[in-house]
Amino acid sequence: MSASPSKRPSLRRFLLSGQGWPYLLVPAIPVAIALEVVHAPAPVIFFAAAAGVIPTAALMGRATEELAARSGPGIGGLLNVTFGNAPELIIAFFALNEGLQEVVKASLIGSILGNILLVMGAAMLIGGLGRERQTFDRTAAGAQSSMLLLAMVALAMPAIYQLVVGGGLPSPTAESRNFSSDIEHLSLAVALILLISYAAGLWFSLKSHRDLFNPQGEEEHEGEPWSVRKAVLALAGAGLAVGVMSEILVGSISETAEKVGLSEFFIGVIVVAIVGNAAEHWVAVYVAAKNKMDLAVNIAIGSSAQIALFVAPALVLLSFFVGPFPLSLVFNGFELAAIFFAVLIAIHVTSEGESHWYEGLQLLAVYAVLGVAFFYA
Repeated sequence: MSASPSKRPSLRRFLLSGQGWPYLLVPAIPVAIALEVVHAPAPVIFFAAAAGVIPTAALMGRATEELAARSGPGIGGLLNVTFGNAPELIIAFFALNEGLQEVVKASLIGSILGNILLVMGAAMLIGGLGRERQTFDRTAAGAQSSMLLLAMVALAMPAIYQLVVGGGLPSPTAESRNFSSDIEHLSLAVALILLISYAAGLWFSLKSHRDLFNPQGEEEHEGEPWSVRKAVLALAGAGLAVGVMSEILVGSISETAEKVGLSEFFIGVIVVAIVGNAAEHWVAVYVAAKNKMDLAVNIAIGSSAQIALFVAPALVLLSFFVGPFPLSLVFNGFELAAIFFAVLIAIHVTSEGESHWYEGLQLLAVYAVLGVAFFYA
């Protein structure tokens, strides 16, 4: 039975809206599976799977939001934390299982850089067009930037230890590298400290200073609210689809890198990082265009803090059970320099409490410079 005429325009409006566009890529899911089955060229499989991750991640985010809206601010916040970075965790899980530790680390750094420079830069650029300036709560943004500074120090220490005691840092062209047991234990200790800090940050943002981290004026709800059953089923289905797409994506990385002339490092730090966050990235830009910079900055800086304080240490713990050897938090020189500059920029930008389009353009320029350097690495 075909959709009624009244529903077709509504569906069309949703698919062309700020929230609906990722679902235009749904056909990429069966296409990627079919290409994998017939053993198509690796680059074709890779880019089809990358496109397929985007709508599944968007559906997972939407289902999580619907559940969070019915659970109160405390449990809702925990749901967003648990599932907000699920696509990145799932992609990284399969990469760990394949022994692609350096790709995992590159994608983590790429996610942090993408949120701070690409997402916040695009949000400030698009939101600032036609406006003299936009403002946001610098106290909330500054608190999250401080969390990023802590993470930067923690993530850098294993690399410094490796330089002083163990020799050189991994090469950007490395696929994986097994470090000494001392480095593995140091990485585990750092991961535990970061997780404790993140738990304290959750209490700070969801309980003791909840109003500070709940900016008003969020995007209007699209369509009818979902039932809990519908949201749970959508979340389960999206998780399964993300897993399938991630397995196909990761399985084609090495051959794709070889055939298209890109390093696995570049694919991890730029391509995989953008794909895993594409839907969330667009939401930040979309709400910035509506002059809701509190929400846009919260998405950009908050997502970076979640990657550094939750996803990275969680992967370290997971790697003791998955893959050929544990994941050590020893990043290469390009990754360390990039995250250092990005966090400094985040602290500077959020300290002002206001932005304009040229500031956004500058952030995008920094991201482009890093991308060029990564390409030649």
